[in-house]
Amino acid sequence: MRPKKMAAKFMISASTIRTYEAKGLIPPAERSSNGYRIYTDQHAAYLSCIQAMAPAFGMEVTADVLRCLHQDKPQDAMWIIREKEVALYEEKEKLERLIQDIRIYANENKSPYAEEPFTINEASELTQVPKSAIRYWEQAGYVTADRDPDNRYRRYSGSHLLKIRLIQVLQSSVYSEDTVNFKQSIAAAEHTDLQGVMHVAENVRTYLDKIIEFQMCGISYLHQLIQFTKASIFDGARTIQPRPNGPDD
Repeated sequence: MRPKKMAAKFMISASTIRTYEAKGLIPPAERSSNGYRIYTDQHAAYLSCIQAMAPAFGMEVTADVLRCLHQDKPQDAMWIIREKEVALYEEKEKLERLIQDIRIYANENKSPYAEEPFTINEASELTQVPKSAIRYWEQAGYVTADRDPDNRYRRYSGSHLLKIRLIQVLQSSVYSEDTVNFKQSIAAAEHTDLQGVMHVAENVRTYLDKIIEFQMCGISYLHQLIQFTKASIFDGARTIQPRPNGPDD
């Protein structure tokens, strides 16, 4: 299949396919007698896998996984994916604890933290977020600390810490329009508006539910690709159709 036809099949540009080839994400193209690139079912299998994995794992992780396959290291590829699965589960657990803390604080006016206000050192220790990250998020407008009237040092309340924890949940997420919108919503919500913060947190939970579905789809196509590469050694090429369009395609 010529580049334009393969590109049309996957609704991408021919230059994108060439970029994938140059970066080692797909095998080198075969060449026709006159030197033109020719792509095969093997390339279609790799492109299907890229399109299925990228929304859930990001292009950097997807590239690492495919390079492992090129190096005949499928187990390494699968362990990379498993690490990301575990990380998503851990973020979901953090988010559930955060939502519970916000709910108690909003409904019972009971802070999850014994004493406040906190210095930036104490805020960092309680949230397990580096001070440099907290300062950066303040510059970006995601959280705005109070200031001690005497020395102008930063002071954080329990509700500040809840916002910091919510931003932290998003840090390991794949960059997307959704994550950008969530951060903008966090910035727009006052730390004292616990119902507003709760609303954002619940939307993030829905988003993580969508991501785990994308992960399962990506893993399915990775498994197909691994089986394809094994079978092609003995049986020649088999066809894997491009994945159906997802809800965001």
